[in-house]
Amino acid sequence: MNITKESIDSLNAVVKVDITATDYKEKVESILADYRKKADIPGFRKGHVPMGMIKKQYGKSVMIDEINKMLQESLNNYLTEEKLEILGNPLPKINDNFSWDAEDFSFEFELGLTPQFDVDLSAKKKITQYNIIAEDSLIDKEVENLQTRFGKVIQKDEVAPASSVTGVFVNADKEIEKKSSILISDIKGKINTKKFIGSKVGDVLELKAKNLFNDDSKLIAALGLTKEEASGLEVDLSFTIEEITETELAELNQELFDKIFGEGKVATTEELRAKIKEDAEGQFQQQSEQQLLNAVTEYLVENTKFDLPADFLKKWLATAGENPISEEQANEEFEKSEKGLRYQLIESKIMSANDIKLDFEELKEYAKGFIKAQMAQYGNLDPEDKELEDIANRVLGNQDEAKRLQDQLVSKKLLDFYKETISFKEKEVSYDAFVKEVYK
Repeated sequence: MNITKESIDSLNAVVKVDITATDYKEKVESILADYRKKADIPGFRKGHVPMGMIKKQYGKSVMIDEINKMLQESLNNYLTEEKLEILGNPLPKINDNFSWDAEDFSFEFELGLTPQFDVDLSAKKKITQYNIIAEDSLIDKEVENLQTRFGKVIQKDEVAPASSVTGVFVNADKEIEKKSSILISDIKGKINTKKFIGSKVGDVLELKAKNLFNDDSKLIAALGLTKEEASGLEVDLSFTIEEITETELAELNQELFDKIFGEGKVATTEELRAKIKEDAEGQFQQQSEQQLLNAVTEYLVENTKFDLPADFLKKWLATAGENPISEEQANEEFEKSEKGLRYQLIESKIMSANDIKLDFEELKEYAKGFIKAQMAQYGNLDPEDKELEDIANRVLGNQDEAKRLQDQLVSKKLLDFYKETISFKEKEVSYDAFVKEVYK
């Protein structure tokens, strides 16, 4: 057997594998001899079937199977020994003159090679690292939310601005008949609000779906529609009031603090506000760190220039799946996946160059920490290590879950590395300002 490589350019090559009869003949003869021992053909004693008959019946299929095994193994070994970094998988070149009736065979495979490039982590235009703070207005709102959640619901005779109203929305043409509870504060505009204020149980209000709520999601929930069904909906609605309530806010006292945080954990309103601020900013930090990782990713993809073996990859995408796709579909798939592929190559380069590694024990410890945090949400604050170990092993036994946790841990390691390596422009913002600035 002989394997040679022809370089087409820096990103493309062709590997040729020449297989002669001496490479496979002995193995094929051995397999056929074993077939002969086991063959049970009418007219012949078991093990005494003529070899000529065995060869005629099984010879070619055994030869083809053996050559394909040999071909795959030798090609994989060659790529490993030559340290060829490839994208996708080798693609066999079609030879119109190929015939399995020959004794010697030549096979050619196209390769798409991984590009060589350098990653510059000294950002010329500084990336913004956001520090999101919980403003007093946000804390005020959360305090009121807690008071409402633990407050006392009181029945009312008529609708007021602070009321919650339960009733049935109806539109016969659209087959809408949905019982819902809505807040008057969610109603949009003075005209709509005025229809509700002063109404009593049993009253039927005539409304329009368009611009009824401040938020489209409220309309979707109130009418029990999908996002698509609610989009641009312009119909008349009747709303029959069945119940009117208001919530009397819970007092900010020790009883409330203990209900929310556990006995003795919070003793004053100031401590309550500090706790809300701490929890909110902890959640904000997760969002700001994800945004920072996204921003670094975007920067690296935009500023790390290298070519890809695009034609090869498009050809590979056309044949890689269970069902072949058209050239046009392959081009579209390549355009959708190119950015992700570029970052995968950049990420791999950074991890290799900076010895950023991940082993199973480290992944297991990360999984245990993740599981422990989830258990704490359900009140189990001190699980035994054996319990965590058992759950972690079960979770990591699931390929999809293991991959998800592995990706999370890799992202964390890379973000830690970026924070140590890249100089960012820090900016302190409120959550609303962060959303407006980042997501526009």
